[in-house]
This record gives sequence, C-alpha cells and structure tokens, in this order.
Amino acid sequence: MPVSDAVAEGNEQLASDQRWALVNRIAASQHLKGSPRLCEFLFYIARCAIRDAPEDATEQQIGIRVFGRAPGYNSSEDSIVRTHARLLRQKLASYFAEEGHAEELLLDVPKGHYLPVFHTRNQSPVVVAEPSLALSHPSAPVEEPHLEVVAPVVSPRRWPVLVALALAIVFTAAALLLTWRGHIPSPAENAADAFWRPFLNTDPPLVIYSNALFEGDSIHGLRYANPSPGQQPEADGLIDTYTGVGELSSVYTLTRFFDRHHANFILKRSLLVTWDEAQSRNLIFIGSRAENPSLRVLQPTTDFTMTASPDSAGVVNVHPLPGEPAVFSRPEHPLTRDYAILALLPGVQPGKHMVVFSGLMTFGTQAAVDYVSNPETAAILMSKIAGPKGEVRPFEAVLETSIGGGVPMQTHLVAIRVH
Repeated sequence: MPVSDAVAEGNEQLASDQRWALVNRIAASQHLKGSPRLCEFLFYIARCAIRDAPEDATEQQIGIRVFGRAPGYNSSEDSIVRTHARLLRQKLASYFAEEGHAEELLLDVPKGHYLPVFHTRNQSPVVVAEPSLALSHPSAPVEEPHLEVVAPVVSPRRWPVLVALALAIVFTAAALLLTWRGHIPSPAENAADAFWRPFLNTDPPLVIYSNALFEGDSIHGLRYANPSPGQQPEADGLIDTYTGVGELSSVYTLTRFFDRHHANFILKRSLLVTWDEAQSRNLIFIGSRAENPSLRVLQPTTDFTMTASPDSAGVVNVHPLPGEPAVFSRPEHPLTRDYAILALLPGVQPGKHMVVFSGLMTFGTQAAVDYVSNPETAAILMSKIAGPKGEVRPFEAVLETSIGGGVPMQTHLVAIRVH
C-alpha cells in the first residue's frame, strides 16, 4: 500500500475524533492562535494521547520532535519543554474559563506529565502514568505538583526527643537505602539492543525501503515496469509511490524500536537515494533486490542469493553444508511459507555497516525485521554471530517464516554463515 495512503488514513481518523476537534478549536482560539510553537506542542502531545502512545510524549521526544533538539540532548540543562508545558497549562486554563466556558469536553495536561487527559466537565481527570517518562534523561528534573505543608505546633519540652527520633529514622533509612542500592542489578542490554548497537550510537542511519516501478493501476492491477535507461517515470505514466505491506510494517517496527532508544533514522524511497549521502552513513535496506534498485548497485551477498522464475522462487545456497538444501524454495500454491536473506555487511565506507532484509515476498522481509527487533529471537541470532567481546560480526543468514491469514507467523533461522 502507498506510504502516503497510510498517513492519509491516520489523518482521517483524527478528523473524525471529537478530541481532535477540541484541540483544533483551542489552537484557533485567541489564547493560542498567536503562539505557533505552543500550537505545535499541543498538536503533538494530543496526537500521542489519541494514538495511545505515551512513550512518544516524554520530555526527550518532545524536545526532539517539537523543538528541534538533537537526539540525546541534556533535558536537565535545557528546560524548553517544561517551560512551554507550564505556559500551555496557563493558556488551557484561560481558554476553558473564557472562550471555552461552554465546552463539555475538557483537556488537561497534569503537572508532572506531558500526555494530555480528556474528560467531561463532570468528571475528574484520570492521570495515566507515562512509563518512559523517567527514562527521558536520568538526571532530568520532573515537574512536581505544588504541595502546601503546614507545620504542627510542638511543645518545646518534646523537641529533644523528636530530634533524636528524626535522626534515628534518617540514619536507618540511609543505611537501608545503601544496602538496597547495592543489590540493584544494572539494566542489561538485551540481544536486540546488541544487534542494533552500531546503528543506534552513531549518526542517524539511512533506511532505504523497496520502491519498484509499476505500470497499470490499483483497480485493474499493477505489474512491474522495466523502463529503458534515460526514460522518465512520470512522463511514461509509471508509478513509483508503492511499496509492500511488509515493508511498511517493517518501517513501523523500526520506528518503534528506535524511539524506545531515543534514536532517529532517515527514511528514503529506494529510487530517491543519493549515494553522496549513503556513503557517509550506516545503511538499512528493506526489501528484495528485485524491488530495491539501490541495493542492486552494491555487491550482492555471496553465500545466499535469490532466484526467480515464472514457476518458482527461492534462496540459492551457494555453498550448502551437510544436511542443507541447495535451494530454499517457497511453495506457490498455497503460500504457506516464505524465505528471507538477512545479512550484516561492511558499509560503503570503512567503519560503516549495512544490514539487508530481503524477503522473497513482502512477508519474508517483515519477518526478518521482526526477528532482529525481538529480544528472544535476536538472542538466537546473537549466539551465532557474537564475537569473543560481544561484538557483532558480519554474516549472511536465511530465515524461514510460516504464513497464516496473510501475515508472517513463526520465523526460524535455517542457515547462517559468519564472515
């Protein structure tokens, strides 16, 4: 399906949501229409709430996506998100007290949180804790609700006893805290994190998804086009805006994974890649060589390659080991399994990496991305490819996935070569 169609579908869902209608009325009000940055802030966190994505509404993510801060910026030193959150709360209070006094649906941004809460006037807002809020930065201050503390009146004769008791409690608590902290295990890096480490700790990698040329249309049928060199797709009525459902799902999986690690990537259609940009980055290829023109420019994999004919398609095992087939062939009818080549290879420039997810069909590509993004299945792969110091060594592998109901189900590693 077209990527643009997926975006349009999301916008249509927002347009029909009464919560989104409220947000638009607030943004158009006298209180916010003169503050474009506050409106952008409001729109972003409202989308997070409506999409039920609290992990995207952390201080770190808001700073990056709304205020243009660099990934990993120190939010304890940069208070731009907290400052705008306080100002937005004031504007919301003014709106609902004046222009929006007749609104039945209200919107609050509770203190200590950035995810808005929608509720009616006769309901109290229920604050849903954002699980990743504390992970935005280990030293980032979190806004706390104001608490008014009233000191009790204490008789002067009881002060020595109370002071001694307080000191005893403080020292006991400190001793228990030190003992408890000494037994806290440090958070361990899981296998999926270890696999993706080279792509998370550097400049944003380039994600290149398959983008073949088609002729025809989605109503009467699409078929691959093979234009002559020098022909312009637009002039010849060719279509270059489609990708596979599995490729689209793969981009979504990567987006969620990178977001959890506060990392970014650059997404490009294969036909739009410029190699000046690709040379200086780590590369992630999503889709087979047949549909990913950029992948054809690079040297192909050497241990496993793809073959296709009118009757069958499969992965050729160039150097089969004992017990391995010479070709991993998928059945045509019924389609119950698919295969994918998963490879980690040196990048275009020294010190760079590229990973290839190349399914015979869109199902295999999706299954391969899911395989290395899941800690449990990634652990199986890492047990084969990790070096003596835990480093990820270059490799080529074949994955087999079963298909049921038009989606990949279970995926297994069936062959691997470590370089």
